[in-house]
Amino acid sequence: MKLLAFAGSSSTQSINKKLATYAAGLINAEEKEIIDLNDYELPLFSVDKEKLIGAPPIARLFLDKIEWADMLVISVAEHNAGMTVAFKNIYDWASRQKKLVFDNKPVLLLSTSPGGYGAKNALEAAKISLPRYGGDIRATFSLPKFQENFDVEAGQISNKEHDDALKEIIRNFDYEQKG
Repeated sequence: MKLLAFAGSSSTQSINKKLATYAAGLINAEEKEIIDLNDYELPLFSVDKEKLIGAPPIARLFLDKIEWADMLVISVAEHNAGMTVAFKNIYDWASRQKKLVFDNKPVLLLSTSPGGYGAKNALEAAKISLPRYGGDIRATFSLPKFQENFDVEAGQISNKEHDDALKEIIRNFDYEQKG
């Protein structure tokens, strides 16, 4: 199995990337790749911009990464109760080249934030949006209060209850691609 993981964030210190990386490390896969959305930066999508620049090769590279994988681990960051522009923008551009951006791959959808709600608004927005673009969300997990519940130096969840919950989700995850 080939696993692709990334955070729906452009922060160079992304806590969601830390969570996605940790979760990916818990999954038994022959090949794993963690990508950074900063490597897929494009102007904000609009039909006017699309007429000017056409189909950006960077969006195709993003699609190639997804097509390569058998499974996706995506941890969405939250900005103003929604998904980040960085995440939405790359898949807006990619969807113009291939509507089912997430290629019907099994998705483990995560979120975290410094606050007690754990970016659940972004998680809910992703649960609505991703399936329309081929995201087969099989399980979700939200980690509240990242700084209190994640040991950055060790690169792992430090709260046993939350850690056990994520490990249980991964243990029961259905990795088979359908269709």
